[in-house]
Amino acid sequence: MKVSVQGVRVDRGDWSLSAEGTFNEGIHLVSGDVGSGKSTLALMLAGLLTAASGYIERQGISSHMIAFQFPEFHITGTDIFKECRSWGIDPGPVLASAGLADGALTDPHALSRGELKRLVLFCILAKQYDLLILDEPFSSLDCVEKERLCAELSGRKHGITVIFTHEQAFFPKVDRIWEISGGILHDRGRVPDALGRWEHAPAVIRDLVRAGKVPANISRTELLEAVCRT
Repeated sequence: MKVSVQGVRVDRGDWSLSAEGTFNEGIHLVSGDVGSGKSTLALMLAGLLTAASGYIERQGISSHMIAFQFPEFHITGTDIFKECRSWGIDPGPVLASAGLADGALTDPHALSRGELKRLVLFCILAKQYDLLILDEPFSSLDCVEKERLCAELSGRKHGITVIFTHEQAFFPKVDRIWEISGGILHDRGRVPDALGRWEHAPAVIRDLVRAGKVPANISRTELLEAVCRT
């Protein structure tokens, strides 16, 4: 299973994005500033946007899903029970996980943005996809829910998961770090070796690397272990 990005380029006036690399099985983190092109690349990986040049080839991918930053884009059900059913999943466990079991007949658009985001994410994570693309999955979530999402993502063992985010505090365990800088997608390599090359790394990670206390990964557990290391 892999997704190969070959000579891809998008131009929009003075703005451009160039990307090349291969996403193999595992969890990938793509960071970058707002407006750098994360969502554009996510759409291209999902096959929803065509580049001006180059191509993206998916090998061994029989199912894929993209989770958009704004959960409203996914909603088709008139209540949250029917919304879960529309994903082809059992609503009971998903609504319980999302903390919405008591409101099965609630209109999804009556939920808060955070509740709606939880609902959509748990519907998506209830199924296995060979390629899962998450565009800003942490937006609209509070700290508790961000940590819970990180735990869910860290436990994923199947397929390719690509997380596009500018989050700076909460991360799951990841296998590889990429970042978009200066209009170019850069492959920083596997974790933990990638941490010293990660320009968008949070300050705590940069400080740990400078102190020679390189964390084994970027989840809060690994960061805490590195901070406490003597």
